[in-house]
Amino acid sequence: MKKILIIEDDREIAELERDYLEINNFECDIETWGTTGLAAALDGDYDLFIIDVMLPGMDGFEIVSEIRRKKQTPIIFLSAKGGDIDKIRGLGLGADDYMTKPFSPNELVARVKAHISRHETLTSGGGGKITARSLTIDCAPRRVFLNGSEITLTAKEFDLLEFLASHPDRAFSKEQLFDRIWGMDALGDVSTVAVHIQRIREKLAPEKFIDTVWGVGYRFIK
Repeated sequence: MKKILIIEDDREIAELERDYLEINNFECDIETWGTTGLAAALDGDYDLFIIDVMLPGMDGFEIVSEIRRKKQTPIIFLSAKGGDIDKIRGLGLGADDYMTKPFSPNELVARVKAHISRHETLTSGGGGKITARSLTIDCAPRRVFLNGSEITLTAKEFDLLEFLASHPDRAFSKEQLFDRIWGMDALGDVSTVAVHIQRIREKLAPEKFIDTVWGVGYRFIK
């Protein structure tokens, strides 16, 4: 049974999330305070986190930032803050998805299933190294080196970079990349791809490895 941690200060909403997830055979824990939620996330063995942005003690952005220092567990933001700036910030910190309130419980369950399944698929097996100029992608341990120095990427950033680097000089649309990495073309927002590509570029700067193909999407340049 997969285990989910819900960090949400509105007990009614948290229990609604838990009820729908438990009906679908997930085990759920609830934390209503930011600091205790972070402690539970770091100490517990969870398959996915659902985190609100506005929390007492520590906000959701801070929690995700701390989680990503140690874990690549899938994270879904579920927040009343639905502005583009909040979404971009949340995804940029390493969250895998961002849903806004009010929300469909059935859609939440669908996204939870999809993210866990995709994470398991992308992190199982694999091996070898991909090299391109000063860049080395060590696939099995999921590590990236630029000029010999290790670059820290979130799980989705790594997945995107590895996939593009595995198909050099081939252009992929945002929709294709979203479907390959997130696996939820009917549920998510393809703008997520652009946010993650920008973050990868910033981390690999000043060298350029991902090119924009106008009217098409993105390609990896060896």
